[in-house]
Amino acid sequence: MTGISKSQVSRLCGEIDDKVQAFLGRPIEGDWPYLWIDATYVKVRQNGRIVSVAVIVAVGVNSDGRREVLGMDIGPSEAETFWTAFLRKLARRGLRGVKLVVSDAHEGIKATVAKVLNASWQRCRVHFMRNALAHAGKSGRRVVSAFIATAFAQDDAEAASTQWRKVADQLRPKLPKLACFLDEAETDVLAYMTFPPQHRTKLHSTNPIERLNGEIKRRTEVVGIFPNEDAIVRLIGAILLEQNDEWAVQRARYMTLETIAPLSDDPTVSLQAIAS
Repeated sequence: MTGISKSQVSRLCGEIDDKVQAFLGRPIEGDWPYLWIDATYVKVRQNGRIVSVAVIVAVGVNSDGRREVLGMDIGPSEAETFWTAFLRKLARRGLRGVKLVVSDAHEGIKATVAKVLNASWQRCRVHFMRNALAHAGKSGRRVVSAFIATAFAQDDAEAASTQWRKVADQLRPKLPKLACFLDEAETDVLAYMTFPPQHRTKLHSTNPIERLNGEIKRRTEVVGIFPNEDAIVRLIGAILLEQNDEWAVQRARYMTLETIAPLSDDPTVSLQAIAS
């Protein structure tokens, strides 16, 4: 673009920054039974060097069945201290009523979810399967994938757990490392099975925010290297604000009021669902 002065650019950036900061710092009201968290890495200049930083995004569904972007943060890594600070920031803004947090198996996040939100943690099933199949060898991946899928096909948590153990025992003689991997992951990968059947397809993985992450990656790859962290917040924050506005005008709820309202800690929400 030509004919735009530095002062005009600064003014436009300032207006965007104000809107983004207001959006990312807004109060979080009501109960939010489900929370999805995922991270994307971008490159930025810091002290004359180019480094990679993690951009964490959190998306939640409230007891009204509506989906919103709840926050984002930037940090040098995905260590437990970073996750703890991020979730505490959301809690200070009012995040409450969380029953399940869905994410990949990032270091320290399981302990942080239990400590800060007192919620269950769901390990992304898609990422888990990739890790599991790495233990199976090329020739055995299709069979192993079909075996594990039989546990996901069960109707309730107890049946899924029983089938999971059967699969692990069947694999143990020939693939002991994979069987051990299944033993350790069972609780985390099957956590979603204790929630309403109508929600499970959206709870077992981070897929509900993959499209959002894809848009973030598409837009940040054009930039390549950000000049500073403020520029990261400006661009990604604007993308998140745009997506949140798009969700807000959608007529259909992400989850039906009748199925999600009973998960709220506020009894009046359940009464409203019954009345509707």
